[in-house]
Amino acid sequence: MGLLLGLLAAVSLFVGINRLSPGAVLSDPQALQLLAVSRIPRTAAVLLTGASMAVAGVIMQLLVRNKFVEPGTTGTNEAAMLGLLAVTLLTPAMPLFGKMLAASASALAGTALFILLARRIPPERPLLIPLAGLVYGGVLMACATFFALQTDLLQYLGIWMTGEFSGVLAGRYELLWLAGGLAVLSYFAADQFTIAGLGRNISLNLGLRYGQVLGFGIVTVSLVSALVIVTVGMLPFIGLVVPNLVSRIMGDNLRASLPVVAGTGAGLLLLCDILGRLLRYPYEIPAGTVFGIFGAAVFLYMLLGRRPHG
Repeated sequence: MGLLLGLLAAVSLFVGINRLSPGAVLSDPQALQLLAVSRIPRTAAVLLTGASMAVAGVIMQLLVRNKFVEPGTTGTNEAAMLGLLAVTLLTPAMPLFGKMLAASASALAGTALFILLARRIPPERPLLIPLAGLVYGGVLMACATFFALQTDLLQYLGIWMTGEFSGVLAGRYELLWLAGGLAVLSYFAADQFTIAGLGRNISLNLGLRYGQVLGFGIVTVSLVSALVIVTVGMLPFIGLVVPNLVSRIMGDNLRASLPVVAGTGAGLLLLCDILGRLLRYPYEIPAGTVFGIFGAAVFLYMLLGRRPHG
């Protein structure tokens, strides 16, 4: 997997409107500057976003105990956008880090509310949880659209809803390293998340501090979602598709599968970003749009394509 990621990253460095070649980078100072200012930051941003969103998705699935959820189908992203919209209205001059904190706090509240909602759904009806999450997210999105319409901020809302990396430059993506750090920290808590996925009662009987693990998981998911939305916009289905693809091959041992989940998320998103640059060259299709088409098809297959046993 590392070799494949390296190959995709190398292709990403030399794909774009301005053509680059290894020879040009070595001989042309402007080509070297383009690589340092745009191509390397963009590739790093895609890798960090794909890895952290995939990890956030698998954590959310374990906390809710449902394979059909992720931050994009539980209202987390919409709650983060509500917080970002509120801080844009109240304090538009706030630094980017402050906006990220406001979006994180809003995402934290939205995620916690969804988990409370999910616990009221009978466990024998798992398909109701993602459907309830979609309705819940739709309500939050409707509220955000209403306020954006009243305050002439629909254009901002449209930017936050479209996950794309064309505007990523050096100095404008570094917050994503925090998301990558959270993904690394999650690896050290992988065993605790696996036990928490068995349910509250079993976790407590096994001696796990369930409340602390739940809190850390909610904070991680909320921070990662807010960081991604503030930096590049909403990217749906990464946290849904990637964990399910990996779990079908490696099972539910999070300690063993989490690096593969992160690598697969980074690789698939980078592939979608490269395709977005090539399909309508010299124009770009946002990576979120390309991945959304793929992710929506896989999501519908998981919801509707399950065959009954027996």
